[in-house]
Formats: sequence, structure tokens, C-alpha cells
Amino acid sequence: MITFLIGLAILFVGGALYGKVCEKIFGPDDRQTPAVRMNDGMDFVPMKKWKNSLIQLLNIAGTGPIFGPIQGILFGPVAFLTIPIGCVLAGAFHDYMCGMISVRSDGAQMPVLIRKYLGNRTYPVYNVFVCLLMLLVGTVFIYTPGDLFITQILGMDSGIANSVVWLVYGAIFVYYVIATLFPIDKIIGKVYPVFGLLLILSAIGVFVGIFAKGYSLDNIWTTGVVGVHPQGLHFIPVFFVTVACGIVSGFHSTQATLISRTMGHEKEGRMTFYNMMIAEGLIAMIWAAATMGVMKLGLATAETSTTNVVGIIARNLLGSVGGVIAIIGIIVLPITSGDTALRSLRLIVSDALKIDQSKKRNRLGVSLVIFAIVAAVLVFAKMNAGGFNVLWRYFAWANQTIAVFAFAMITVYMMGNRQPFGMALVPGMFYMFIISSFILNASIGFRLSWPVSYAVAGILTAVYAAAVVRRGRKSGS
Repeated sequence: MITFLIGLAILFVGGALYGKVCEKIFGPDDRQTPAVRMNDGMDFVPMKKWKNSLIQLLNIAGTGPIFGPIQGILFGPVAFLTIPIGCVLAGAFHDYMCGMISVRSDGAQMPVLIRKYLGNRTYPVYNVFVCLLMLLVGTVFIYTPGDLFITQILGMDSGIANSVVWLVYGAIFVYYVIATLFPIDKIIGKVYPVFGLLLILSAIGVFVGIFAKGYSLDNIWTTGVVGVHPQGLHFIPVFFVTVACGIVSGFHSTQATLISRTMGHEKEGRMTFYNMMIAEGLIAMIWAAATMGVMKLGLATAETSTTNVVGIIARNLLGSVGGVIAIIGIIVLPITSGDTALRSLRLIVSDALKIDQSKKRNRLGVSLVIFAIVAAVLVFAKMNAGGFNVLWRYFAWANQTIAVFAFAMITVYMMGNRQPFGMALVPGMFYMFIISSFILNASIGFRLSWPVSYAVAGILTAVYAAAVVRRGRKSGS
């Protein structure tokens, strides 16, 4: 339990201090934001600070900060330290800088920022990755909340033969269509406060329950720095790909730039971007601790499915009624990320193809193509054995790959503005090593041995750092 409490202290105290540092370095001021200057009643719409913060939290907190830590805690209590340290120094900083650079760039989405700071050659490569990620997010966040609702609320089998499965998927799909097409303040801005209440209640309930039930949590000095994973997985890089949301997630950059178009004042950025990532880190910490607790009680094992672990924790800590409320809150998380992921994809595609989104006909045309592809991928994942596992692995890897691009963009921006760019370059290098070594060894990648994967990843990381610094110096001059 002491390691868990130390981790919480790092998260809150470190977040408060480093958040101030980030804000001071960027220097928000009183200039008009894109939401005020370019108000179009659709995507550029000023909204209140509390609403923007809540929407940002719900956008970034899908099933990642729950499913990831449930799997990541199998490495031991080291997760209680790596999650908060990574969140404070890398994840929250990443979200803040992406959001604020977008605010200073007329609410530009990430592909536009990548082209501006990393050049025309990098732009199409990034566009492919980010569009792929948005499609995978939209698909995964129909699949996972749908299955949670079917198995944990309805108590039914989520197999393909169950017609209810497709009805639930369809209902989520319809909501996504509506949320993608209508003005952001008309749908998302109206329903998110309700969703936010469910999220807050579920997180608080599980957090309090950990102490009320007296869950026993291991300390790092009794298990060793890195515990032996039941499946023998390597802590580096597997842990950092598995636990993305809560530490660093490239997907967040696409959501921060979306909210940059609804901020009324630059000085709201620290609360909206940085602090909401700290809140997601807290969610990850809570579910990691709860998972360790039920495993030590023998209520779950390493073989228990992630979906079932969620149900076991919720009902053991909160009872039948409270457990259902908590599970509903968890179901809400991915739905509120999937809708804005597809909305972001519509904006990204439209910006790339220069399609005017003020016209309803254009929005509908782009959205129909996007949703047709999402539907096809969803059917594939459900109808093929192991289809979802493949989908999830590519989703996790693509997510961190996008973060590497984002850190490079931030580094170049900071070099051009004579700011301490090491704050962005170092985490960018770390995650370049993570994604490279993972894909070189993984079954969905090149299947090389670990020694070879680590060696090649080290070389690629050095090349990445040299290329980013070179670009930054060129930009600065």
C-alpha cells in the first residue's frame, strides 16, 4: 500500500509543480483564441472552462486507463510509480503542449501542425498513421463498451450469434453518427455533463472501496523493481505499450487540438489539458490498485478476462447496485472517446482534402465514408477468431507511434521559440525506443529476437533524435 500512496503523492504534487513549469514556459496570454476569433457555430464554438475540461477528460479516458492498468499491474507494483512519473513528465506535458500549440495556430489539427513543424515529407506519413488510429479507436470503442454492456449489465454472452450484440453495437454507432455530424455544443456539450457524473461516481467509488475493503497491495521492495510477468513478457517495451492511457497516449493530441477550437481563453489550458491528463493518471492508478487487490484475494487471476475483472472489482467494492453504476461509468468512457475520435477524423480528412465543413452536405459525405469503413472493420473483428486481439495490438502500437510524432513536433516548436526542448525530446526518444523494439519483436511485426530488437531500436532512436534536432535547428534559423 505504501508504494501506491507514494505514487499518488508523485501524481498530485508532481503534477501541480510541473504543470506550473509547463505553463510558465509556454506563456499563455490574453490574445483572442480561435474559438472567439473564428466562431462558426459548428467546430469553433467558445464553451465554458469546466465544460471544456470535462469534455477533454471524457475524450481521452476511453477503456485505456482501465483495461491497460488491469493488464499492466501483472508486472507488479512498479506500475504504481511508472504511471504517475510518466503522466507528470510526459503524458500531461504532451497533452498541454499539443493543445496550446494548436490554440496558437488557429485551432489547427495535428496533421497541419506536423506539416508546419516537421515538413511536407513527414506530413503524409503521419496522416496515414493518425487516420488509421482514429479508425481503430472508433472501432475498438464500439466493440469494448458494447461487450461490457452485454456481459456485465445484461448478463448475456457477447458471441456473434447473439442478435442483441449487433443491436447494442448499432445503438452506439447511431450515437457516433449524430455526435460526429452536429455542432459540438449541441450534442457533446449537452450529454457530457451526465456522462462526466457517472465517470466521477465510478472512480470515487472504486477509490474509496480500496481502502474501505482493506485491499492488500504489494510494495516494490518486497516484489522487486519489476515483477515476473505470468506470461514472461518484457517490461520494456510491453508495459509502456499496454499502459498507454494514464502515462502517454498519442490519441490525446488529436483530442486536445479538437478542444483548442472551443477554448475561450489561453489561460484555461493548464486545467483543460494538463490537469485532465493528471485526472486520467489517477483513474489508471485506481484500477491498477483495485486489480491487484482482487487478485490477492483470489477473486481474479492473470487468466481472467479484462472485461470480467472490471465486473469483479465493481461488484466486490460497491455491491450490486453501486457496481452497476460503476460499470455504466466505465462503459461511458470509451463511447465518449469514440465519438470525438471520429469527429477528429472527419476534420483531419476534410482539412487534408480541403472540404468545407460549414456545409451539412460535405459533413455528411465525409462521415458516411468514415462510418462505412468503421463498420467493415468492426464486422471483421467480431466474425474472425482472434480478430479483436489483432485489432487491439495494432491500436496500442499505433497510439504510441502517434505520440512519437507529437513529441517531435513539440521539440521543434520549443527549439524555434528558444524553450528547453529536452522536455519533449527525451520522452520522444524513450517512446521511439518503445515502439521500435515492440514492433520488431512482436508477432504482429517482424518477430526478431529481443537482443536484435533492442539493438536496432537503439539505432533508430539515435536517428530519430538527430533528425528532430536537425529539423529544430533549421526551423529556428
